[in-house]
Amino acid sequence: MNNRLRFVLAILLAIPCFFVNGEDPYLFHEWKVTYGTLSPLGVPQKVILINGQFPGPRINGTSNNNIVVNVFNQLDEPLLFTWNGVQQRKNSWQEGTPGTNCPIPPGANFTYRFQVKDQIGSYYYYPTTALHRAAGGFGGISVLSRALIPVPFDTPEDDFMVLVADWYTKSHTELKSLLDNGRALGRPQGVIINGKSGKGDGKDEPMYTLTPGKTYRFRFCNVGMKDSINVRLQGHSMKLVEIEGSHTVQNVYESLDVHLGQCMSVLITADQDPKDYFLVASTRFTKEPHVATATIRYANGKGPASPELPKAPEGWAWSLNQFRSFRWNLTASAARPNPQGSYHYGQINITRTIKLVNSAGSVDGKLRYAINGVSHVDPATPIKLAEYYGIGDKVFKYDLIKDDYEPTSGKEAHDKITLAPNVVNATYRNFVEIIFENHGKSVQSWHLSGHSFFAVGIEPGRWTPEKRRNYNLLDAVSRNTIQVYPNSWAAVMTTLDNAGLWNLRSNSLERNYLGHQLYFSVLSPNRSLKDEYNIPDNDLLCGLVKDMPRPTPYKSG
Repeated sequence: MNNRLRFVLAILLAIPCFFVNGEDPYLFHEWKVTYGTLSPLGVPQKVILINGQFPGPRINGTSNNNIVVNVFNQLDEPLLFTWNGVQQRKNSWQEGTPGTNCPIPPGANFTYRFQVKDQIGSYYYYPTTALHRAAGGFGGISVLSRALIPVPFDTPEDDFMVLVADWYTKSHTELKSLLDNGRALGRPQGVIINGKSGKGDGKDEPMYTLTPGKTYRFRFCNVGMKDSINVRLQGHSMKLVEIEGSHTVQNVYESLDVHLGQCMSVLITADQDPKDYFLVASTRFTKEPHVATATIRYANGKGPASPELPKAPEGWAWSLNQFRSFRWNLTASAARPNPQGSYHYGQINITRTIKLVNSAGSVDGKLRYAINGVSHVDPATPIKLAEYYGIGDKVFKYDLIKDDYEPTSGKEAHDKITLAPNVVNATYRNFVEIIFENHGKSVQSWHLSGHSFFAVGIEPGRWTPEKRRNYNLLDAVSRNTIQVYPNSWAAVMTTLDNAGLWNLRSNSLERNYLGHQLYFSVLSPNRSLKDEYNIPDNDLLCGLVKDMPRPTPYKSG
């Protein structure tokens, strides 16, 4: 048999396999999580490295790819990772929060397996245990559209992930000790861009090099702990194209506020004189802003960046107006070929309204944060496991908070605070309206896992049903985070169509750790594989379920 015939036969033999194996592609990662010593702000400190990297390796994928991450925990403490913005359809087993998963013990490994089902966009991962996020362990996630799905802009020359964050020079164990002893963290000591602060003296190595005339995609994510951050590139404008998985109307901005937990993509064209420029990130709404720079170099360019940095805007009214300028691109496709605007969320009847009011106070002499009077505490047995094993009544109680909570005071510090697991019993596929009321003096930021929601409105003052007249019911951006300005409210709408247990959390590390979070329990009435996957064979067990026999698995149909 000649070589040509062998080649044809090999192709024919491969064809049936191609059609039989209909799964989407798999992307495999192996992570070794260790401590290391680096100087993000010029001061040596212990940080968390993934495969020796800080930030950790970027996960690049395409819509519907299957992601497999084998995590080896070589720290001296239990560890979990969450995949912020990845919806984990039918699969809250992979969510990686203390309410859904037992942590990976020191010296052990655990393999996460999840699919970026019907998603595109910019996201990130980080550790959810203790205060590990204050030591690093975070990295970017980018999900591209499939080849046959049109994207509303030309393919950029390159695609850069830019992780901005405020940063403390104290170790994560010192910071945790402060909170455990009833004290606040105070202000961060600086800002970092991809783990570095930049000296801005013209001697920094370039973070990115651009070819004159080419257009680049910059994905900005605020992975910090306390502050909103404004980003801008000296001498260049930015065309916004995507926010957390949604294509946006392509408005042009000189700078963008990226609040805690948020991600957004912009296109930047290298259309200025060929030399160096500073990418600038600075804290917002702080008395003394912290500033970091990164050098962006034109290939074969001559000349240093100007020492005169572009100024950040002032005040939160500017930021609110910018939020109102963000619009969903109704004609663009997302992960599927149908236009984003084909989903008419504004015409769906609301089945439940939940108003969430943040509060702060002292419990047994220690600072705590609460939602509707309840400050969340993680039980020793993860809530998801307790539900699945049928022992939820031994671990937590549903609905400790009321949907229509009314505080006794207009200030954040008010009312009695109860310490308990905060679990809201939600109805599968209900279309809900969530109102966030911020009675505090700082900007808040909230993230809902397992879903995206429509950010329909932010306004000063208190929310009333009449405020619905001001909602954007046509082209509000579908996303997973929302900021709430001081003494203001924000409204979002979403369909709780993803069965599982889902964390609603403050993106502030301090507030999150001290109770500013809750869980939505979205149980499928059918207990069917059509709605939710069974517990993975490799799932870690702890607490009351550690030695219990596994429940009868869900079946299809």
